[in-house]
Amino acid sequence: MPTVAESQTSTETDWVSRFADDVIAESERRAPGKPVVVASGLSPSGPIHLGNLREVMTPHLVADEIRRRGYTVRHLISWDDYDRYRKVPNGVPGVDASWAEHIGKPLTSVPAPAGSAHPNWAEHFKAAMTAALDELGVEYDGISQTEQYTAGTYREQVLHAMKHRADIDAVLDRYRTKKDPSAAQGKGGKKPQQKKVDEAELEAAEGSGAAAEDDGSGNSAGYFPYKPYCGNCEKDLTVVTSYDDDTTELNYTCSECGFAETVRLNEFNRGKLVWKVDWPMRWAYEGVIFEPSGVDHSSPGSSFVVGGQIVREVFGGVQPIGPMYAFVGISGMAKMSSSKGGVPTPADALKIMEAPLLRWLYARRKPNQSFKIAFDQEIQRLYDEWDSLVRKVEDGTVLPADAAAYARAVRTAAGELPSTPRPLPYRTLASVADITAGAEDQTLRILTELDSENPLTSLDEARPRLDRAENWITTQVPAEARTIVRDEPDKELLGSLDDQGRESLRLLLEGLDTHWSLDGLTTLVYGVPKVLAGLEPDAKPTPELKAAQRSFFVLLYRLLVSRDTGPRLPTLLLAVGADRVRRLLGA
Repeated sequence: MPTVAESQTSTETDWVSRFADDVIAESERRAPGKPVVVASGLSPSGPIHLGNLREVMTPHLVADEIRRRGYTVRHLISWDDYDRYRKVPNGVPGVDASWAEHIGKPLTSVPAPAGSAHPNWAEHFKAAMTAALDELGVEYDGISQTEQYTAGTYREQVLHAMKHRADIDAVLDRYRTKKDPSAAQGKGGKKPQQKKVDEAELEAAEGSGAAAEDDGSGNSAGYFPYKPYCGNCEKDLTVVTSYDDDTTELNYTCSECGFAETVRLNEFNRGKLVWKVDWPMRWAYEGVIFEPSGVDHSSPGSSFVVGGQIVREVFGGVQPIGPMYAFVGISGMAKMSSSKGGVPTPADALKIMEAPLLRWLYARRKPNQSFKIAFDQEIQRLYDEWDSLVRKVEDGTVLPADAAAYARAVRTAAGELPSTPRPLPYRTLASVADITAGAEDQTLRILTELDSENPLTSLDEARPRLDRAENWITTQVPAEARTIVRDEPDKELLGSLDDQGRESLRLLLEGLDTHWSLDGLTTLVYGVPKVLAGLEPDAKPTPELKAAQRSFFVLLYRLLVSRDTGPRLPTLLLAVGADRVRRLLGA
């Protein structure tokens, strides 16, 4: 584990250390001697995807660096489970159009998808994320906003916001560009109705994990930053008709069911502040020093920008330090949106890649740099890059920034993350899993033969990477792209070969026994065309020689798997086995 000095010397090249420096200094200025508070917010309105994970990983990495330096840190994850249920997400198993009847209710009051073991919608989607965060080594304090609001934890803050609703309205009004086109003063001296936050802002808020709701404007009775949930239908389709600051008496009606009620806010806990007020209220209440936000919030009038003024002017707090983080994509897919089902989640990624690799993807890029997570063939190249980094770390040739990202990937302040004892190449494991269809005896035979000098003795040595590669093959590779070894020789193709083709197969078969290892077979398959050309097996390839090698490889693929391409030939030969190779190549 890096020492304090080692952590600090990486500041010049490591974005995490730079933010840690700033956060520590700011925390000492604002709250000397108290734990450093960083925060994330997640809305379990549907599958919590890999884009949302950046909302957690950015402060986690900073918090972990601060812990390594000996400070006490609280990483808060606010589960925005008291948000309204906005719409039925597409493609979620166990959910159909009937869930639309719950739109407007708190997420914790919506039934979980059919067949779920969880008590409600929010808990169902929180469960997968909490399991993924545990596997990723993320240490945090989870806060349920349902529990906070219904327990009256924020009662004083709610009353304060209602008392200062005119001040809040004035801040919001600085950013409102679409107002009622009527005169500045409406009938009866009432303020003209303001346009609610538009759908683009709602979608942006949802995509970044923010609660998606209006800002409290659009009420003919005046501006109110508090939204009650109906006492009859539980929905937030309510309109506050009056409020008395002295008695805290609030009247509202429900436009959904017609229910009307008079309550006292000093004892009423069934409602919440609108998002643009709720977020800055929590910054002040929790003393948050660091919290990132999506690039959606960088525009004028966005939640983060407006919140910075509300927290200062209304709640007497200070806006957190927080970078805008860029979107995370998936190879071949556009920007993810949590409103749609079927988008890859952290749990999905952890089925096909080890936790350190997923951590590394978030650690090596600055928050404002977008990147993609590979679920296609690109994952093999990604693992090759990771293994190359590991080798550089081991031999001391790694660059400082890469060393810092690697250290944050493989361990936290609490200790090392689980790793694979024998990290064989991912593409090799995937090829073996493809060919053997997961048969453990065949898999062990092949993996044992990869390195004759240091043979594998148990599949456990190759796990969990082997399991991830098998999952990738079975869940992400289309059936038509899977490798199926021929049962019988292709007699027609064998019979059509010229003398050079037959000689190339003879040289390959002749060398099988003496080259039966991954490195040996690599030398053999690349060397056969060289020998045919009258060259030494270790001769440097020329353009003509490379063309001859490609032609030879295509011939082998056609004879073994009836395709022009497939897994790397040395791996394929090992997987098929020497006896079967001889039979299929016409020996």
